[in-house]
Amino acid sequence: MRIEGAVALVTGGASGLGEATARRLAAGGARVVIVDRDAARGEALARELDGSLFAAADVTDPAQVQAAIDRALAVGPLRVAVSCAGVGWASRTLSREGAPHDLDLFRNVIQINLIGTFNVLRLAAAAMARGEALGDGERGVIINTASVAAFDGQIGQVAYAASKAGVVGLTLPAARDLSAVGVRVMAIAPGTFDTPMMALLPEPARAALGATIPFPRRLGLPSEYALLVGQIVENPYLNGEVIRLDGALRMPPK
Repeated sequence: MRIEGAVALVTGGASGLGEATARRLAAGGARVVIVDRDAARGEALARELDGSLFAAADVTDPAQVQAAIDRALAVGPLRVAVSCAGVGWASRTLSREGAPHDLDLFRNVIQINLIGTFNVLRLAAAAMARGEALGDGERGVIINTASVAAFDGQIGQVAYAASKAGVVGLTLPAARDLSAVGVRVMAIAPGTFDTPMMALLPEPARAALGATIPFPRRLGLPSEYALLVGQIVENPYLNGEVIRLDGALRMPPK
């Protein structure tokens, strides 16, 4: 799959990992549809990236996601879909006072991170399946964002880790399901990255987090996530796998 000339859809595309991905794909010659709930940031980025478009959408809303995909299809066959939209939440299963985890908060994290990701996957796959096959019968590639928390979730990450473990768990069966139509499915499991959420922390806390990573001893850069996205798109034999991108980090309990 060539990036140049491809139509790509990136959710959560107005900031963080999604913004870096949109920039990388646009620099490679793709027509990028930036999908986000933040219209101001999304529209500004689309104006900056030549040939890009913005579509406001909540990834959990089927009609809004379909409208974003339809906007991509108006440009050309959809070849790449990258899901970066997500939320985090910290809460223990039982608080120190013995109160149980808020069920609505758990449900919300699952709804956005897992169900939202699957919503994009299923609708993007349907669009890709209608496209003309390229070499080896390939029609598209879908890349989802998991997390190292899926494997080594920390104290207070029960909702987040469960949502990302679901993304990990659907990768292989989805790839097998979609093999019949020539659509690949991959996932990236980032470690501790320098995203806008991390930017809210004071510098000493950011430095301390970076020091826990074996090598390179720093936070990951969104551009490094985007680099891997590009490599996955262009390597046709990558399919059904979750790639940790974490500098050899294995997270401790807390």
